[in-house]
Amino acid sequence: MSEPAWLVWAREIQAISQTGLTYATDPFDKERYEILRALSARMMTAGSAELEDTLLTLFSQQDGYATPKLEVRVGVFDAEGRILMVREVLDKNRWTVPGGWTDVNLTASQCAAKEVWEETGYTVHITKLAMVLDRSTQNHHPPEGFSITKLFFLGHITGGEATTSVETSEVRFFAKDQIPQDLSTGRILPHQIERLFAHHANPQLPTEFD
Repeated sequence: MSEPAWLVWAREIQAISQTGLTYATDPFDKERYEILRALSARMMTAGSAELEDTLLTLFSQQDGYATPKLEVRVGVFDAEGRILMVREVLDKNRWTVPGGWTDVNLTASQCAAKEVWEETGYTVHITKLAMVLDRSTQNHHPPEGFSITKLFFLGHITGGEATTSVETSEVRFFAKDQIPQDLSTGRILPHQIERLFAHHANPQLPTEFD
């Protein structure tokens, strides 16, 4: 595992507490799970810059059986083989490929196309699922309180034009040797961009996973 041990342990404790509070009927068991939830928030506070009250509120909002959150990212290429990237407003205008959390009542590929449209102004046709990666195994992503599965798609442009949004401050295409250094590493990493280029160059590559 590439993540610090305290983060892995705290995240597992949070998941146990969330699932336990979902199914527990005994009031004493519920109290014990609430204690575990508070403990996970304290552990994450000790290991990061997050505030304990903020984390505890976030954890308290989670219910049901604890499962990984699902994120989509899309490699969109132009006729010159350049990849579409945006500056992410919520991360100090650092660069990433379009994407975000999946939405209910939409398939993963529909969410991917929607994120591209909302963040860049381009409509796209999703052509391939290139990678299914657990965020915690990827090295160099910042610490995250929840387990996240990242789906990386490829897509080609069908219409629209470059347009910024409330989430993005710039929309540009980049050649493989011109990728910006100031990446939003919570969203995308250099080796993931390299793999998107590889899948674009060879669509017959199998989907990568884990």
